[in-house]
Amino acid sequence: MSAPPGGGIWKPTKAQLLAARARKLTDVIAPDLDILFCGINPGLYSAAVDHHFARPGNRFWRTLFAAGFTPRLLTGFDDRELPGLGLGLTNVVARASASADELTIDELRAGAVVLRRKVSRYRPRFLAVVGFGAYRIAFERPRAVGGLQPDTLGSTAIWLLPNPSGLNANHLPADLATRFEALRLAAGIPRARAGQRSATT
Repeated sequence: MSAPPGGGIWKPTKAQLLAARARKLTDVIAPDLDILFCGINPGLYSAAVDHHFARPGNRFWRTLFAAGFTPRLLTGFDDRELPGLGLGLTNVVARASASADELTIDELRAGAVVLRRKVSRYRPRFLAVVGFGAYRIAFERPRAVGGLQPDTLGSTAIWLLPNPSGLNANHLPADLATRFEALRLAAGIPRARAGQRSATT
């Protein structure tokens, strides 16, 4: 769905949220990124506005900033700036839903197959999957823990991170920032500086 005239940040109506069910969210991706972040699947809010992690309660953007990935606090409506910082966004499952709990095991495993092809095509250095449970099911690794995984997808390393949803009470903001920062350091990405402009701006 396109933004209303004038663009900028906007809030979808209840009707737009309902219409977003099963809609697909546009990937933010480019070849040879440093890190491709991969969510579980889009929520209705994100699908309605066609921007990743767009719901105000989601902690993804605050965590990226706290971990030093971005030079300023972005929102989902700024997601197209990420490739200029060497970062991208995609999902294990493309279709939107009100909750990730609506996804079936078959959907998650089929999504992993599509994701493998995507990674093979775009060749990011790291695939950072955001969601322990989804990764364990999709990639059939039930004992996977956070951090660098023993498996790779070709030359792409896999890094497992917690889901930054505001509903995930198992990980406080400081813990999320520490885990995301560990990925930044492993990828050898310098801390973003205030005033730094992305390569696309």
